[in-house]
Amino acid sequence: MHVKRIIATEKALQLIDQLKKQHGALMFHQSGGCCDGSQPMCFAEGEFRTGNSDVCLGEVADCKFYMSADQFEYWKHTQLILDVTPGRGSSFSLEIPLGVRFLIRSRVFSEQELDELEPLMAG
Repeated sequence: MHVKRIIATEKALQLIDQLKKQHGALMFHQSGGCCDGSQPMCFAEGEFRTGNSDVCLGEVADCKFYMSADQFEYWKHTQLILDVTPGRGSSFSLEIPLGVRFLIRSRVFSEQELDELEPLMAG
C-alpha cells in the first residue's frame, strides 16, 4: 500500500462534501504566496488553470490537489494534511463565504514512508 502525499481531516472532508453539493466537482491548488499567502485554495473543477509547472500530489475526497513544482521541492519530504479553521482567508477559494478557510498542516515522512510514497499523479 502506498503512503499518500495529501490527506484530510474529518472537518475538511465534511466541508468538501458541503462544497461539492453547492458547486459540483472540485479541485485544490496550494498557492505559493504573494497576495493570498501560502494556503490551499478550493475551486470548481477546471476553474483554476494548471500548467506544466504544477504537479498533482494526489486526491482528497476525489478532488485533485495541485502545487507548483518549485513549491513541491520544499514540501516533498512531508505529508500535507488539509484542515479547516474558522476565519476568512484572503483568496477566491470557495469556502470563504462560509466563514472558514482551508489550511495545511504537515508532518515529515519517515524513511520507510519515503520508500512507500504514492507516485505523483498525471495532471
